[in-house]
Amino acid sequence: MFTTVCDFLMYWRYEAESTQRMMDALTDESLQQAVTAQDRTLGRMAWHIVATIPEMLERTGLSLEVNIDESTVPASARQIADGYRQAAEALAAAVERHWSDANLQEEKELYPGERWTNGFTLGVLIRHQSHHRGQMTVLMRQAGLTVPGVYGPSREEWSGYGMEAPSV
Repeated sequence: MFTTVCDFLMYWRYEAESTQRMMDALTDESLQQAVTAQDRTLGRMAWHIVATIPEMLERTGLSLEVNIDESTVPASARQIADGYRQAAEALAAAVERHWSDANLQEEKELYPGERWTNGFTLGVLIRHQSHHRGQMTVLMRQAGLTVPGVYGPSREEWSGYGMEAPSV
């Protein structure tokens, strides 16, 4: 849970930058990658991350200046990456412009029977994104993509540090 806008923005910018690197690594061909036919494709999962940003924040009463429809997944990886960039930047701008630290303590009913403070909602949004970002790494590997490091180097990035990747 966040108690200051400054703390949220600092954390959000790091997380958004990490997620953006993953979105930018997608290819049009990789978007159809799925574990099974019953699971989300890589494209649908990426778009779900994008669409959840305005969806969740609008439930707090904070409207973002983006037009994103979760039901229609773009066929282009570039469109998904651009959509994420737009939504992530709109979120940061709206929080910075319209909320004070006191607003983070306000409670809203986010989902039926669930009252969350705005600060808690921002934390859930980041954890939601991180959760799906982890799922994306598996699908990206299955699709033959290089996975960008987030909280440390990915397998391919170790050599850039002059080191060998840890053995498996």
